[in-house]
Amino acid sequence: MALEPKRGLVQKLLEETGISEAQALELISLLGSNWSSLVREAKAIRDSLKPPTGPPSA
Repeated sequence: MALEPKRGLVQKLLEETGISEAQALELISLLGSNWSSLVREAKAIRDSLKPPTGPPSA
């Protein structure tokens, strides 16, 4: 039974932040179900995976 609410939390986190399911599961195992903490950390993960954008080349 405890798996269903966790499943919904994973899905919501995936939709909101775009991280992978494995990353979402890892965050939930580390942080529990505190939504604001999960979103903050998920966004940090997502942003760290983006290639850096620098000034345009001349």
